[in-house]
Amino acid sequence: MNQFSGEIPSMKLLETDTIFAFMDIGPIARGHCLVIPKYHAAKLNDLPDDQTKDIIPALKKLAIASGAENYNILQNNGRAAHQVVDHVHFHVIPKFAEKGDEEGLVIGWPSKFLIF
Repeated sequence: MNQFSGEIPSMKLLETDTIFAFMDIGPIARGHCLVIPKYHAAKLNDLPDDQTKDIIPALKKLAIASGAENYNILQNNGRAAHQVVDHVHFHVIPKFAEKGDEEGLVIGWPSKFLIF
């Protein structure tokens, strides 16, 4: 089952020969959507370069269309990196200033001293 075939309901926003974009079914902000390649790859490094051509343009279009001045683009690879679905996908998460941390992605980024 998948969104491409219509077996899983989704609100399609954009489609090209290589990507599909739709609204997230569990949004954390107004306009939270996903961009996924049609080619199956579990992680970004598994995705052939010729399947990436529409990803950045789609992310830019959707970020602009959200109407938010600020936004996050989130992409995780592997369980330790919090990837839940084993298919490459990119979240576009608008961050509306008037909502503060009530909506959108909230990130705590503690710095650490690492020796390489």
